[in-house]
Amino acid sequence: MTDASLSPVDALEHWRSFAPDLAGQTVLFSELVPGGSHWSYTLPRGTTLRMTALEAGANLAAVLYSSREKLERYNSPDSLKAQHTAHYTRGHVLMSDMGRSLASITADTLGWHDPLGLLLDDRLMTEKYGEHRYQEHRNGMYRSGRAGLLIEIGKYGLSKRDLITPVNFFSKVSVDDEGRFQFAAEHSRAGDYVELRFDMDVIFAFSTAPHPLDPSPLYRGKKVGLALYRSGPAPADDYCRAFRPENARALHNSDMLYLA
Repeated sequence: MTDASLSPVDALEHWRSFAPDLAGQTVLFSELVPGGSHWSYTLPRGTTLRMTALEAGANLAAVLYSSREKLERYNSPDSLKAQHTAHYTRGHVLMSDMGRSLASITADTLGWHDPLGLLLDDRLMTEKYGEHRYQEHRNGMYRSGRAGLLIEIGKYGLSKRDLITPVNFFSKVSVDDEGRFQFAAEHSRAGDYVELRFDMDVIFAFSTAPHPLDPSPLYRGKKVGLALYRSGPAPADDYCRAFRPENARALHNSDMLYLA
């Protein structure tokens, strides 16, 4: 893909309010995402997405698929096992079920993002928050993370059988001595951000519905700012490439796919 094909047209400069340090000539687009919403993009290799919490306690549940071959997608067990971790931060890569790096975490102000807590579904949402349907509440309706992601991946011909374990960016879930999940309320602060560099051409779908383990009795999705910019693919001295030998192999496998 050439630089000309990545030139933004009429792109609103939302990024200046939450990521003013980015070089303007590299920014391709930016968005202000309301809480409780969902969307998706097809994003090219060599670009980086900065996700910024615009309110404390944000959650952005994301799933990734190769846009070249949608049967290849993010694999949570392989990614966690290969990197000997139960959470994500800078240096970690999101590996596919083909052993490639779909994306790498290249910057992070939080130090912990949840890969284990799954998604808020309709049953749990109704039990916790009651019902807010579109017919009565329009844009104030409640939508679960699972429902939002099913809508998004459906745009690419994917269905329930294709819905994979998400990464819950900005959320922290730890495990206590009894093996129970513990949710860290207000883990993220307004202004915290994480950057995801895409090492392959990907479908990136996300929901900003509340985390399923969020103890709040109120449905309060928090706003998130997104800014995509040109970064180039991982260089030879890349931090993520050197983070673990497994990461270097995954990035090498992605590089090999783009030799032609």
